[in-house]
Amino acid sequence: MAQTSAPHFPSGKPRVVVTRHLMPSVEARMRELYDAVLNESDTPMNREQLCAAMKDCDVLVPTVTDRIDAEMIAQCGERLGLIANFGAGTEHIDLKAAAERKIIVTNTPGVFTDDTADIAMAMILGVPRRIREGTQLVRRGEWTGWAPSGLLGRKIGGKVLGIVGMGRIGQAVAHRARAFGLDIAYYARKPLPEAAERMFAARFVGDLDTLVAEADILTLHCPLTEETRGMIDARRIGLMKQGASLINTARGELIDHEALIEALHSGRLAGAGLDVYPDEPNVDQRLLGHPNVMTLPHIGSATAEGREASGEKVIANIRFWADGHRPPDQVLTGLI
Repeated sequence: MAQTSAPHFPSGKPRVVVTRHLMPSVEARMRELYDAVLNESDTPMNREQLCAAMKDCDVLVPTVTDRIDAEMIAQCGERLGLIANFGAGTEHIDLKAAAERKIIVTNTPGVFTDDTADIAMAMILGVPRRIREGTQLVRRGEWTGWAPSGLLGRKIGGKVLGIVGMGRIGQAVAHRARAFGLDIAYYARKPLPEAAERMFAARFVGDLDTLVAEADILTLHCPLTEETRGMIDARRIGLMKQGASLINTARGELIDHEALIEALHSGRLAGAGLDVYPDEPNVDQRLLGHPNVMTLPHIGSATAEGREASGEKVIANIRFWADGHRPPDQVLTGLI
């Protein structure tokens, strides 16, 4: 077990290392407030560079592309006191190891909720209506004109939308989906309050297998944990309706991609909408080659407004910590 130490607070301007290029306004503010080391080239740091940065800063500002494990935290020395993550997810950081070293971890929850829900909704609509296939047909110059039986998709209204995970993003998707006449069912660790269920016209399904089997469109909005890793595996994909669609804007590792590809190419699933992948930025060529798989480059949170708001949350967390106060978005409690 790594040796623990007292929480560290800098006496002057904290040295802050930012691992990726952020919004210009956010970086300008960081230069003003801190001894900021910025990544102007936006080239992801390798493990060796991350370790060196962690030994030479008070605050590390990583993103989801930076894997920070227990060994790296154990070797970081005594200076690092705060890991101020840019983004809501923290599965790329060993939180237990950070807690043992009294290193505060913060994130930026809530700012990407609507942005991610919008992208999910685009795919919920786009996959059953074969949007990608139609767009490619036009771009290749192969469209011969309107026909009564041409490029038939599936109706959206009245279909069952199964939402796995009913946190902020899941609820935002339900809010949007209701306007399109979808029958909303959801699986979560516990049901929403009755008033919230009425607001979203959503019904709780306490068994994931039951939800998977019932859904015409299944959309994933849960964090990546040891429990959820691979949760949509070959068995569960086998439970899905013939011609159903699968949408994922959460984490690529939630789905067994070999099982997904097999189901797509056998015709069991009509299509999929994917914004995340197990080995980003690599995407399996079999997914790219399927006519009805919408493949997006992890852009669920990619709005200027959202990225700026996330950067401002990072700055606020650093300011609270540097002043000796508990940061507003502290992931681990009891360290200050």
